[in-house]
Amino acid sequence: MNPSPFTTPDTTTNPSTSPGNSLKIKSGFPGRAIPSPGLFYAAMNNIPTSPNDPVNTDILLVAEDRIKGFRRLPFHAISEQCGHPVPVVIQRLKAMMEAGVVRRVRQTLLATKLAQGALVAWSLPEEKLDAAFDWMKELDPFTGHVVLRNTDVANPGANYRLWTTVKVPVGCGTPEEHCGILKRHIGADGYVLLPARGVFALGVGHMRRRGLRPGEKTPEPAPMQETKTVSLSELEWKVLLSVKEQLRPEEMVEDPWSLRAARAGLETEEYCRTAEELDRKQVIGRFATFLEHVRAKTDDGPVTKYNGLFHWTVPSGMEIRAGAECGRHICMTHCYWRTGGDVFGGAQIMGVVHGLEKDAVLEHKAAIDRHLEASGIPILHTAVFWGERSEIKPSEISPELYRKWMEEVKKAPVLQ
Repeated sequence: MNPSPFTTPDTTTNPSTSPGNSLKIKSGFPGRAIPSPGLFYAAMNNIPTSPNDPVNTDILLVAEDRIKGFRRLPFHAISEQCGHPVPVVIQRLKAMMEAGVVRRVRQTLLATKLAQGALVAWSLPEEKLDAAFDWMKELDPFTGHVVLRNTDVANPGANYRLWTTVKVPVGCGTPEEHCGILKRHIGADGYVLLPARGVFALGVGHMRRRGLRPGEKTPEPAPMQETKTVSLSELEWKVLLSVKEQLRPEEMVEDPWSLRAARAGLETEEYCRTAEELDRKQVIGRFATFLEHVRAKTDDGPVTKYNGLFHWTVPSGMEIRAGAECGRHICMTHCYWRTGGDVFGGAQIMGVVHGLEKDAVLEHKAAIDRHLEASGIPILHTAVFWGERSEIKPSEISPELYRKWMEEVKKAPVLQ
């Protein structure tokens, strides 16, 4: 196979479980910790890397998901809210990144404004699940979350065990066409597309959600963000595709955007003004720090252990009210109104809660159920799909990369 921007030799996968080692499709920077000569930086300099260290906790309570929009000096914004000096904020986040405690630091996007997307539930034979998981993780940059889930066998849709998110850039086809390609390659029996009609909660702040009591919520119902796409100029696309990439360790400095602007061949002022315009167009999310939240990287264990995907079916016409009342619960890291849920008991409201204890996650779910009933919103059906294996990576949204991927995927292995 000829080399391409998407391929690299696979020297780490287990050939007995891997879908193939001839093709690795990448987009920008890899969605995992970047190997660095400074891997032992924190240990050599005696810098605490546990998220439970008091200073690190203060920083992460803000850095995970509290810096909204585009900030010219994002580490200054974190410093102002957490109360620690900028050099300390950068030093600690960089040390946690080098230690693998932090997966990535990046400017997030509201990708629902930039691409057609959906949550996708896949039905496959049990023996194909792990290989399909690996295929999605390694070979499709337009698939973001990849999660194996389980639920009570009595629940509608219990045979759909692989759940992914997909984004297809505007003008590059449809999610249905994309999933048709994936279905042929992974040998799926079928899939269900669950596109979002509205977003009520989106922000994974594990540290600030620790110790939440079931039922804690914001004073007002969560507003719904619509998922209408926007059009961008050539310059806006250039800045957008640059600003979204995760920061490398050497970019963990007071003014990371000057480095990015130089790499993009732009003046810093033009780069930042364009990013601020993107923010006004509501395509910029947060300047966010993502923890390695399941796999323990320090002696005090993982940041979280269980995640439940909650389904609620409510009477037709009550979706916005129900989503707003679910999404106001602070425990919810994601909450969407989705269509296409007939296979899952007609579920329209779907959201995720994380926790260190399974019973605690269920207590949050029970509190939301009670609140919906008390708000006059009948629950016609509800279920929990538990995560058991997951890989979370940003979805690519570049039209140019999508067209290249469409050529590359023709050479990708087909699971037997």
